[in-house]
Amino acid sequence: MAKLVTTTYAQALFQLAVEEGKVDELFSQVEALIAILDENPDLARIMRHPGVDKNEKIEVINNIFSGNVSPEVCGLLNQVVVNNRYEEIDGILASFINMVKEYKKIGIAYVQTPADLTDAQKKRIEQKLLDTTGYVKMEMNYSIDKSLIGGMKIRIGDRVVDSSISTKLNELAKDLRRIQLNTI
Repeated sequence: MAKLVTTTYAQALFQLAVEEGKVDELFSQVEALIAILDENPDLARIMRHPGVDKNEKIEVINNIFSGNVSPEVCGLLNQVVVNNRYEEIDGILASFINMVKEYKKIGIAYVQTPADLTDAQKKRIEQKLLDTTGYVKMEMNYSIDKSLIGGMKIRIGDRVVDSSISTKLNELAKDLRRIQLNTI
């Protein structure tokens, strides 16, 4: 349910951004808003506090953000408060960022390897992903997972490519168990 809520609000802001030709402007503002919310946990406490009236929360939002962000972003914040959905604000903003990146054909890749990669290896992986995905730019996120033994795992959105040795060994073990069960 929460995912549906975050997607609905994010989609509304995204469609408005596209219709008004403000995709880049609202993207920048939402990125800044995410940073502001992360740096100011007291604001989140006020916005989530059940003892603070909705009108007071809207007044806080307008005092802080009016004139600093577009009416569209300020309106989103107000609507989220009015509909008692402030708990979902982080997901809404993250979903909007992802929609804009998809719209601009910017992919986000998470690459796991058992050891550090050289810059040349990273560049080759990025270029291969650009060549095969249709994205024009790729945001690369690398991490080390020694349990992979060798190879790598790549995740882009909900797609995963797992060419790790640990996965291949696990698949081989399953196949061997099936063979043993079939011969019994």
